[in-house]
Amino acid sequence: MSEILANVTTYFQHLPWLELIAMLLSLAYVILAAKGSLWCWPAAFISTALYTYIFYDVLLLMDSALNAYYLLMAVYGYWQWSKKTNNSTEITIVSWALSWHIKACIGLSVIAAVLGYVMANFTPADFPYLDTYTTVYAVFATYLVAQKVLENWLYWIVIDFVSIYLYIEKGLVPTTVLFVTFVIVAAYGYAKWLRLYQKSAIDLQPSISR
Repeated sequence: MSEILANVTTYFQHLPWLELIAMLLSLAYVILAAKGSLWCWPAAFISTALYTYIFYDVLLLMDSALNAYYLLMAVYGYWQWSKKTNNSTEITIVSWALSWHIKACIGLSVIAAVLGYVMANFTPADFPYLDTYTTVYAVFATYLVAQKVLENWLYWIVIDFVSIYLYIEKGLVPTTVLFVTFVIVAAYGYAKWLRLYQKSAIDLQPSISR
């Protein structure tokens, strides 16, 4: 028992606090985004600034580049979401056709394959293909969040599952825990946004019939 307590104490003494702060702010971002709160974007800005450095330090170069992109998207997302309808407290959700998503996934897969080849052959990156695929799809999914597209959460569920494996392999324990939580929150986000989307569709029916 004393040995277990000693190991736990040692772990917390060496806990990467920068990663922990980034993890908590990222969690705040995704929860606030699922709730449709504008404050998700400031949380995203700070957390992604920290993760840009963290991932570069462990040679997940595409993840580092992705978080630099997130910095810009946090600014864009804040601006986009702040354009609410007068007297509205909820974001307006849209849904894009399945055929559009299929075409997008084909294009994204081609881009990821090409970039993965470059990362595998011309950089010291670890897991170049897997890291690149999650990065390319995350770039697209982040754009969908900013555009308030319902299906963004389905992309995130898949991306987060794959990312869990990457972070386990790199020994990023707090980030692994974070992404397990992300899967749960993404499922909640999809359910929440689906209700908002269905509600807005019902609210529009009387005006359409007139």
